[in-house]
Formats: sequence, C-alpha cells, structure tokens
Amino acid sequence: MKTFIILCTALFCIGYTCQAQGLLEEKTHFTHQDTLRGTITPEREWWDLTYYHLDVSVNPDEKYISGKNIINYKVLKPYSTIQIDLQEPLVITKATQNGKELSVKRDGNAHFISLIDKQIPNTINSLEIHYQGNPKEAVRAPWDGGLSWKKDSNGNHFVATSCQGLGASVWWPNKDHMYDEVDSMLISVTNPKGLSNISNGRLRSVKENNDGTVTSNWFVHNPINNYGVNVNIGDYVHFSEVYQGEKGPLDLDYYVLSYNLDKAKEHFKDTPKMMKAFEHWFGPYPFYEDGFKLVEVPYLGMEHQSSVTYGNQYKKGYLGRDISGSGWGLKFDYIIIHEAGHEWFANNITYKDIADMWIHESFTTYSENLFVEYYYGKEAGSEYVIGQRRGIGNKSPIIGYYNVNKEGSGDMYAKGANILHTLRQLIEDDEKWRQILRGLNSTFYHQTVTTEQVENYISQQTGIDLTEFFNQYLRTTMIPTLEYEITDENLKYRWTNIVENFDMPIQVTIDDKEKWLFPKAEWKTLTISAKDIEINPNFYVYSKKL
Repeated sequence: MKTFIILCTALFCIGYTCQAQGLLEEKTHFTHQDTLRGTITPEREWWDLTYYHLDVSVNPDEKYISGKNIINYKVLKPYSTIQIDLQEPLVITKATQNGKELSVKRDGNAHFISLIDKQIPNTINSLEIHYQGNPKEAVRAPWDGGLSWKKDSNGNHFVATSCQGLGASVWWPNKDHMYDEVDSMLISVTNPKGLSNISNGRLRSVKENNDGTVTSNWFVHNPINNYGVNVNIGDYVHFSEVYQGEKGPLDLDYYVLSYNLDKAKEHFKDTPKMMKAFEHWFGPYPFYEDGFKLVEVPYLGMEHQSSVTYGNQYKKGYLGRDISGSGWGLKFDYIIIHEAGHEWFANNITYKDIADMWIHESFTTYSENLFVEYYYGKEAGSEYVIGQRRGIGNKSPIIGYYNVNKEGSGDMYAKGANILHTLRQLIEDDEKWRQILRGLNSTFYHQTVTTEQVENYISQQTGIDLTEFFNQYLRTTMIPTLEYEITDENLKYRWTNIVENFDMPIQVTIDDKEKWLFPKAEWKTLTISAKDIEINPNFYVYSKKL
C-alpha cells in the first residue's frame, strides 16, 4: 500500500507539472535508453553495492583509458542477470565471476550480464568488469561531462573527469543510478610519470612502474555517489593545513599547478573560512575520515566528494563577477564556497533520482548567502540572495521527470535559494532554522533521499503543513502575487497565481510598523490609515496594487 501511495503521488506531481506548464508533449521525447538509465530496473534492484575497486590506466597522448572495476555487492533476492552501465564508445571486454567468464548483452549504454553461479540472499559476491576505449570528451565541462584532455601553460597534460547528470558510466563501468551508493572504494590510477593523480579519499600509496608510468591508490572510507568519483591528472604541487573542526582535526589539502602555488596559498584562505561557516550552519563536515581536498582542474569546478575541483582562475565571485549584483558576491570565491557547500547537500544528502536535483543545488546556492551572513551580517546575506532573483527565468518547474534521468529547471539554483530564504521568514526563529539545516544533515547522514522526505522533515520540524508551499514553488512556475487595493482606509488583499489551498502568511510594513497578513485566494479586508503598504523583500513573491 505504501508503494502504491508513493507511486500515485509521484504520478500526480508529474501530471500536475506537465498540465500546468503545457509540457505533456515532452514526455514523449524520452527514449528506451532514458528509461534504462533513470529507472531502478529489475536487474538493479536485487543487489546492493558494498565496494568498488576501480583500477584504470590513463593515456593522455592517445586520449585513451583501460582497466577494470571489481564490484562487490550484497544479494537481496535471487536473480540471474545484473545491469552494469558503460557509455559508448567505451566497451566492456570481459566480465567474470569466481573465475568464470560471463555472457554480456549490450543494450545501448546498459549491459546485461548473465550470472552462472547461484545468487544466494545475504551473501556478498564479486564481479570483475574489464573495459577500454576513448571516452567521450567534455566539450564544455562540467555541464556536458566526460574527460577534459587539456594542457597547462607549460605544455604538460592536464586531465580531469566530470560527469554529473551524464553519469559516471561515461568513463567507468558501474551501477549508474544514484539510489545506491557504494559503501567504500579504492581508486587506483596509472598515468605518465612526472604527473600526479588526485582522486577522492586518502592517498594510500604511490608506485613507480617500469614502463614510465606511476600508479596512485586512493581509498574512500565513506559512502560515495558515482558522479562524485574523480580523476585529476596534472603537474601538481601540494600544501596543506589542519582545521580544528566540530569533530576534531580535519586535514585540508590543496593540489594546484606548480606555477600557481604562491597564488593559491593566498587565495585558498577562503577554505577554512568556508568550513567554519558551514559547520556552524549545517553541522560537522560529513567526511572527516577522508579529509577535504581542493584540486585545481582545467574547467570551472565541481563538487566531487572530498576532492572538490577548482578552476575559477583565482578570482573572487564567479570568474570575477558578482552573480547577485549586490556587491557581496565579490567578497569570496564562488567556486570554493558553492562546490564545497555540496559536501553537505549532494555528497552527504544525495538525491535518489536526478529529478530531485534541487535538493543539491537549492540548498547549496542558499549556502552562499549563509556564508555571507556568517561573516558580514544578516542584512548582507539577505541582499545577496535577493539579488540572485534577477537570474530566475520561471519557464519550467525546478523538479524534473522521474525515472528517466531528467533534472528540472536551472532555476533550482537562484529560485531554490529564495524558496529556502522565504521559508526561513515563515519560521521566525533563526536558531530553529539553523537546527533544521543541521538536523537534515544528521537525520539523512550519508543517505540518498527523495523530495518527499525533505518536505516531510521540514514540515515536522517547523510544525507547519508546508504541502501547498512546496507544491507552489517546486512544482509550478507560478509566483504568488499579493493583489491589493486601498480605498477609504480599507485594505483589500488576496493571493493570485497560486495552487489550490495556498495560504502563506506574509509580512508587510504599514505606517512604519511590521504586520503579518494572512491572505488566501478570497478577498480579505483590513482597516488602515496608510496610503500604501511595503512588502518584506525577503519573501519571494510578486505584488500588484489595483
């Protein structure tokens, strides 16, 4: 019954969103491959990931990779076929279990492997996948994804992976669906001697080989989502510091190109500042066992777990620009703050389905103004997030389509941050709001979640039924509009452009006094002597005076 209710709710949300936006025809554009990529198929649901050992050789001269992935998994129920994902043009050359070579049937990017040995529930089995090829090259990383094969200013190879949305299977074989995170992982990377590879977790060892290559072994102690796994190869130098955090000493390690060392030592001072602010707002850094790294890459940057990548050209703001237009955005390096904020919202709390990507991006964009607030005050933080509204398009909802690997609108960034900022106003208790943010990270620690879980948690903690609030802001493009008129000392007001039963209160100023109004779809009246009212700008709403 629970499964049926959840399914009906999901179908209702999808149908409602499509109807509201006139996007029903978009549903027909999804393909068989979209379904294989985005669905928890029968060939996925019967087994639970426990461990990966990814062992890959990278040949930058040929833009070629080869290697294997050892996949350990727990059997949940008997089944004889397992789905492993690997995107073309890469190919699986061999799959084995217990020394027996297995039959592999390819269906686009999904590979269905027939298992010979009996799969006994509650046992741990191992599967070995060998692969090779020239992976998709990223054209505009990190947005399109793949491998970035670049050169640094000295002509050295500068290589990096980025694959959110597109999927980790663009460069290595894995269970490429976000609902199931591996518990721990060993990443072994072989690359040309003279260059270093930096991956997730802690460096265990580096070995020089006889063929002019070097192999590094990195171990990830914590659960990690598949797109968070990364390889970064370059002429790196290293420096570090220790941050005294909520859970004790935390290693902060920095890997930058050799000629940027002095610049990085000054510019990366934003990192411990970030850690202090975010531990205050969100709770302890979620990956103390794996440390925190900031790694220079040949693209803008991304939130790879414990190996956050950086390419903001050592500038404040977003490549030197303040995306909020408030002035506060030039007080910090956008990439350091935003991408590191994802350690809490994306890597600690991870969406089960990319349709719920707003959980990553809305909270993390909101973290930017919380950083500003922590160091420059509450008014500064508000000015920053309000300034971001200029980038909102409201052309489609910020929740996407489920089971087809389709995220929602890019408004999940600025609009999502303003939704959370609005919600904070309704709570009227900043410390309670902070504890809710920290509670999300402790309650869903190292878990994959749904929008429904996040909505329910916040509603429970606030004691407010936020059903219509979230339906309004997450599932439609409609922005509540406070329509009002003032005649003969009577204020008439109501909400328009709203979902059914929307009744959010709003704070206004009348005659220099703050007052709460409780508008609904029907007109309400209030006796006032003022000729106009001022709506609190911290609420993301529109207004229309008649």
